Amino acid sequence: MALAMFLDESTSGGSRFLPIVKFDAKLGEFIAVNSEPQSDGTWDKTEEEIKFPVKAVADFDNLRCGWVTYKPKYNAVFARAEEKMPAKPSTEHKQTISLQLFFKDLGLREFSPGSKTVMRVIDKLHTDYMAEKDANPGKMPVVEFQGVETVKVKTPEGELKFKAPTCKIIGWTLPPEAFVRAAAPAPVAKAAPANGDEF
Repeated sequence: MALAMFLDESTSGGSRFLPIVKFDAKLGEFIAVNSEPQSDGTWDKTEEEIKFPVKAVADFDNLRCGWVTYKPKYNAVFARAEEKMPAKPSTEHKQTISLQLFFKDLGLREFSPGSKTVMRVIDKLHTDYMAEKDANPGKMPVVEFQGVETVKVKTPEGELKFKAPTCKIIGWTLPPEAFVRAAAPAPVAKAAPANGDEF
């Protein structure tokens, strides 16, 4: 299923509140961004490379598509994947998605890639999710990020090379407790024990 980012208009919004993971489409690195509060009220940010292969439970039911900018500060507007794309708020805003991932070692994280190469990978995963979800009621997909591949893109300036994660759905599990705690106020499916030990 093509995501809402490939459509054109909507009115839904959103905001980021979870710690994040990101993928560097130039270096091919999957990175966890960690922030710790300091005594002076500031936050100390560190980055930790995530080694492949790594598994995560993906919340495709709440996948959102939209626009984000960090200039002069973080601002984003989102629509759910099945809705139309929100109007672009400004020329500074770039296309993005927001997908929540649960890792055993990192906990619940937000993944918001800005690279179209990476977003196409997530779009393919979403298509696979939609094809398999009815056969797995009450469960969430387990995605294995297996490694990195080089993607060549032809542009008016010549051929450019980017990196994209190789990944696929390898199984299904009951929702980890982290998703159950984050969901409010509607009731959700029974949580898997020990934050998703099934995957």
